[in-house]
Amino acid sequence: MRVVVSEPARRLIAERGGRLYVRTNRSRCCGGGVTRLVTSSEPSAGVEFRRAVEADGFELFLPARLARLPDELHVEVRRRSRVEAFWNGCAWVV
Repeated sequence: MRVVVSEPARRLIAERGGRLYVRTNRSRCCGGGVTRLVTSSEPSAGVEFRRAVEADGFELFLPARLARLPDELHVEVRRRSRVEAFWNGCAWVV
C-alpha cells in the first residue's frame, strides 16, 4: 500500500500526536449500502486496529479485520482542519 500525504495533513497529524486511525463506516443510502472512510487521532471504541505502516513521520492504523488494503491511501486536510483519507482516490470504498 502506497501512502500519499499532503504537507498540511502531515503537520496536523503531528500536532495531534503523530497517529492516524482510518476506519470504514457503513451506512444505507439510495437503496443500497455505502462505505466511507473516517479518520481520527485516537482509536474508535469497539474497533480493533493494527499498525499498517509508518508513513512519513506518523503511524497509520487500519482496522485489524480489513480484508483488503488499497493500492493507495491519500491523506489530505479538508474542511476546517479535518484530516480525510481517500482509498485509491475515492472517499467511498467500493
